[in-house]
Amino acid sequence: MNRLPYAAVIIVGLACASGCAGVTEGLKGFAGVSTKILEEKRPEALRKSFAMDYESCYNKTEKILRRINSYIYARTPDMFAVYVSEADTTPVGIFLSSQPAGLVLVEVSSPSTFAKETLAKTIFADMEKPLEELDMPLEPKE
Repeated sequence: MNRLPYAAVIIVGLACASGCAGVTEGLKGFAGVSTKILEEKRPEALRKSFAMDYESCYNKTEKILRRINSYIYARTPDMFAVYVSEADTTPVGIFLSSQPAGLVLVEVSSPSTFAKETLAKTIFADMEKPLEELDMPLEPKE
């Protein structure tokens, strides 16, 4: 009788019982959807606060990311993890947090300084625009 399947079940069970965080993060990394590096780079994030409610800021951020064709590969109620585009899989994290006086802090992190600066510049500029303006097509780049 082959004991290998039983051993695999026991090993996986023990790993999960001892704390799946490491196993889960490892599987996410293998699949290419980990947000760990984005969280580690958060202290170096570019930051800007906006005077709007949290839900409006979250929805506007998502609209901006879709408008510029960033690929959203993970999301939580306070974070978007994106690739710059479907062709450029440089990861960028956009973190949102409520601040006093009706402000929302937006933080943009990435292991790539260029990707972080490029997306932060676009997001921060577009957050200042009226929502209706974000429905208009982007001007072609020359």
